[in-house]
This record gives sequence, structure tokens and C-alpha cells, in this order.
Amino acid sequence: MLTFLGFAMVLTFMFLIMTKRLSALIALIIIPILFALFGGFAPKIGPMMLEGITKLAPTGVMLMFAILYFALMIDSGLFDPAVRKILKLVKGDPLKISVGTAVLALIVSMDGDGATTYMICVAAMLPLYSRIGMSPRIMAGLIILAGGVMNMTPWGGPTARAASALHIDPSDIFVPMIPAMLAGVAAILAIAYMYGKRERARLGELHLTGDEIDHSEISVSQFPDARRPKLIWFNGGLTLALMGTLVAGLLPLPVLFMVAFSIAMIVNYPCLQQQKDRVAAHAGSVLAVVGLIFAAGIFTGILSGTGMVDAMSKSLLAVIPDALGPYLAVITALVSMPFTFFMSNDAFYYGVLPVLAEAASHYGITAVEMARASIVGQPVHLLSPLVPSTYLLVALAGIDFGDHQRFTLKWAVLVCLCIMFAALLLGIFPLFSTL
Repeated sequence: MLTFLGFAMVLTFMFLIMTKRLSALIALIIIPILFALFGGFAPKIGPMMLEGITKLAPTGVMLMFAILYFALMIDSGLFDPAVRKILKLVKGDPLKISVGTAVLALIVSMDGDGATTYMICVAAMLPLYSRIGMSPRIMAGLIILAGGVMNMTPWGGPTARAASALHIDPSDIFVPMIPAMLAGVAAILAIAYMYGKRERARLGELHLTGDEIDHSEISVSQFPDARRPKLIWFNGGLTLALMGTLVAGLLPLPVLFMVAFSIAMIVNYPCLQQQKDRVAAHAGSVLAVVGLIFAAGIFTGILSGTGMVDAMSKSLLAVIPDALGPYLAVITALVSMPFTFFMSNDAFYYGVLPVLAEAASHYGITAVEMARASIVGQPVHLLSPLVPSTYLLVALAGIDFGDHQRFTLKWAVLVCLCIMFAALLLGIFPLFSTL
């Protein structure tokens, strides 16, 4: 009975959000409550939901302040010098333009907001591509590949979803994955270099009229009044200190971002009204993500509290050949590519991952290892027709969605495989469990 209820609940949830009959936020709350009532768990629903929400509270707090912190850094103009330097260096060389596109996208996508990344990068690079005669498909491909890798940060979404679905600390997933992500970054830069060389051979290196344009006024901040150019060194030092303490694990992730955000806000915007304006400007982004995390607390709380996830994992174990069980981490990394392409991140991380993780635990593979494996497919996920921001990218670049997929998909799979092989070589998650 529990197995049937569990799979029916997950399938109902996935169907409703994939057919857009309910938003993920509403489905995460309503669907598990209905199934718990149907299963006769009415007296225990309240405590189960509260326990799930309580476990996810630190993740919600971390996401709230991480999004606000990086939004604040972009508003203040921290990344403007890097963007200006890139635009100044690329000039008329297709190789520099291609590599510069990848570097620019990697920098701008640090805030985890795909739509903002696409608007900024396309606005900065498309005029260069048009003047040189380079294909905008290259630009769009490199931008979305960079966004896919940087989407693996805790504030990007998938890592937070995996952490909330399995009730683990996001930093335990993210920090060990940094070397594997760097392997993905190296792959993207290699792809950019290859296409740059090809375009240079086709077009040659051109001297464009206007190469001497003053880039000093170019900014990725969408709020001119919020820029703080005199505080760039302070903001840069604060961000480096934040990243250093994050990697070192000196404080819990939610506390780190709360402290860093508070310091950044006081120094950059000492006026109370300015502080209110900055929070209000990004409240929509924060609410959309944090609301989803707390709603997931109800879903995972009921899934675990009723015993559904245990029953589902036992059923899964019964059909998985014993020979494949120890390879579940690698299998999860591989299936994360097609699964997150054909279904939403919410459906995969809240519906599929908990069952896979519970099954893997019987073979000695930990939940955190499964969580790390599950985020490997993100560069492929962003090419899914289910991702709204990708339509924005192709519209801004002026290319066909299908052409974009055909051009980029093979490289997205390659980047995912580079991340996976690096993770396996470094022992971030196991190729084979010996237990």
C-alpha cells in the first residue's frame, strides 16, 4: 500500500507540474497532504510537515541571503571591471571573442540567475559577433554551457533542491564538487578556444572601427544609482573572504551569507531607504526560490514520515540487478542528463532522487554522494524545452531554439562527462561501492 501511494504521489506530482496544471510551489504542498490523508495518516500530518520544514530551514535561509548577496554585488558594480576588461581585450579577434564570451558568462552567472546572465552577456557580446560575422549560435552555446556549470552552486537551484530533498547541508554537496566544476569550466574554455580558432581561420582577425571605444561606462548593474565604484576593492575582498570561509567550512553556510550580506549592505548602502530599495528590487527572485524550498519541506516530510520512501526504495531494489546496485552513484550521474532534460528539476530532485538515494544506501552509497552525482547533468538540463529562460536566450540571440539545441547538446553532454570523470577520479562520489 505504501509503495503504491508513494509512486502514485510522485507520478501525480510530476504529471501536474510537467503539464503545467499546477505550479511546483502549490503541488509540493497540496499533493502530499492529499495522499497522506488518503493513506490514513491524518493525525500525524502536522508533525511530519513541521519536521520537514524545520530540516529545510537552514537551506532556505542560505538561499535567501546568498541570492541577496550576489544581487547586491552585481548592483554595486563589483563585476564591472572584469566585464570591461574582457570587452576591451577581445576587439576584432574571433578567438578572443569566443573565449571572452565564455569567461564573461562564467563571471556573470555567479549569481545563479539565468535570465539576468543571458540579458547581460548577449547585450555585451552580440554586437561584436554581428560586426565580425561570427555565428550567434556559438555565443548562445557558450553562454548556456557556462550557466549550466555555475548553476551547480548552492544558490543556483539544483544543489539546494538536492540538499532539501535528502535533508543534507548544501555545502557538503557543493564544496567537494568545486574541482569537478573546474573541470567543466576547462572543457567550456577548450570548446570556446576550438570554435574561436575555427572562426579566426574563416574570418581572419579584423580591426574594427570603434576599437578605441571608451568602455568605462559599461556596467552589468541594472540600477545605475546603486553602483559603488569606489567600494570595488572592499566588495572584492569581502567576496573572496566569503568564498574562502565557505570552502574552509569555518561557519555554517546560512550564517556566512547572513553575515556577509549584512556587512555588504551596511558599507555599500548605509541609508535605511537604500537598503529597503535593494531588498525590494530582488524580493521576487528570493521569494520564488525560498518559497519552493519550504514547500519541499512538506513534500519530503510526508514522503519520509509516512514510510513511503522506504517502501518505494525496497521496490526499486527488488527490480535493480544486484550487479548494478553498487554503481548507483554513476548511474544517477548519467541519468541526470536525460531525466532533467525531459522533466523539470523539481520533478527529478523531489520525485526521483529520494528513491534512488534510499536504494543506494543499501549498497553503502551515502546520500551526499548521490546528491553530488545528481547535479552532474545541469549543463544538459538548461537545453530542455521546459526551462523558460532558454527561450529568452535564443530570442535575444536571434536564433532558432532547435538549432540552438542541435548545436549545443553534444557539447553539453561532453561537459557533463568531464565533470563526472573528474568527480570519479577525485573520489567525490564512487564509481563502485564495495559494501
